[in-house]
Amino acid sequence: MTSIDDLSKVTLEEGVLRITISTAANGTSLDDEGMIQGAAALESFGDDIGSILLVGEGPNFCAGGNVRAFASAPDRGEYVEGVAQNLHTFVRALDAASVPVVAGIHGWAAGAGMSLVCLADIAIGGTSTKLRPAYPSIGFTPDGGMSWSLPRIVGAGRAREILLSDSVIGGDEAVRLGILTRLVGDDEVQEEAARLARTLAHGPSSSYAGIKALLRSSRTNTLSEQLDAEAASIKTAANSPVGREGVDAFVEKRRPDFVAAKQA
Repeated sequence: MTSIDDLSKVTLEEGVLRITISTAANGTSLDDEGMIQGAAALESFGDDIGSILLVGEGPNFCAGGNVRAFASAPDRGEYVEGVAQNLHTFVRALDAASVPVVAGIHGWAAGAGMSLVCLADIAIGGTSTKLRPAYPSIGFTPDGGMSWSLPRIVGAGRAREILLSDSVIGGDEAVRLGILTRLVGDDEVQEEAARLARTLAHGPSSSYAGIKALLRSSRTNTLSEQLDAEAASIKTAANSPVGREGVDAFVEKRRPDFVAAKQA
């Protein structure tokens, strides 16, 4: 079992699993160790996690892969594949998470950084935030799931245009397209994302898990199958401690205590 004390890129506080995906080093490129530690933490601390917060520690959220490291690798293809595999292990763990994923995006989110933004449930940007696929600019193709997630957010046609033209997307346009949830002041991004992650961590966790499970099943279900899944899910929710607390609190005109209900 991994100990949180062994993870320099990850903290767990008040139910919020904070994962540093980039640092100021190497032009705020993707932090490979952050991907490895993030995946390990998601596997090891699942029951203790109420929400996930993705952050970059530098002038940008994440400016993509470390291109200088790509250039100096003896076998570039093998090296880049290894970086992609570590990223993809993290992406799979993030996608499977039953808790809300929040990202605070300041500055640039390019390449793998934009891929991770597309995986967040809620992405808070700043007025100066910019996104760019960035893969064509170095003759690469996408990783991190961007070729899967972006079409589902903006539509297939717009995704083709963004990827092939290597579009730079400003914050307002990213909100309009649904890539970012909303914008705040540049100096408020990290604080607002952390505040939201804490709020969600104290919310109706089993409800969030059910919502995310339904959204996941909707990727392949027919409408009829999804209706059956919704009926089964809401039945389970109604009988759960969290669901009972929510309904009782509404009837009794008080604020629900979902954390206590979860622990009961």
